Amino acid sequence: MAINRAEVRKMRRKRAKLKKKMKCRFCPSGVIPRPVYVDYKDLKTLRTLVDREGRILPRRRTGTSPVYQRAVRKAVMRARFIGLLAFVSDE
Repeated sequence: MAINRAEVRKMRRKRAKLKKKMKCRFCPSGVIPRPVYVDYKDLKTLRTLVDREGRILPRRRTGTSPVYQRAVRKAVMRARFIGLLAFVSDE
């Protein structure tokens, strides 16, 4: 049973569509804990939520819940204002 290139492409496309469900990294049990706060001094976490150009990554890309996405935006803006994060990349 030989598989030609067209069939291989179809299988790859089908596999690409079957992505696993992303979970919010801030809600460990799936329930949003209160108060909602993202630390602006935690640069390791913030850098994973910002791309190379300095733009905040969207929810569909990171899996962050809507409540925490707003908190992430606020934290990134604070870190930029203070000077911990750059507004744009150095390149």
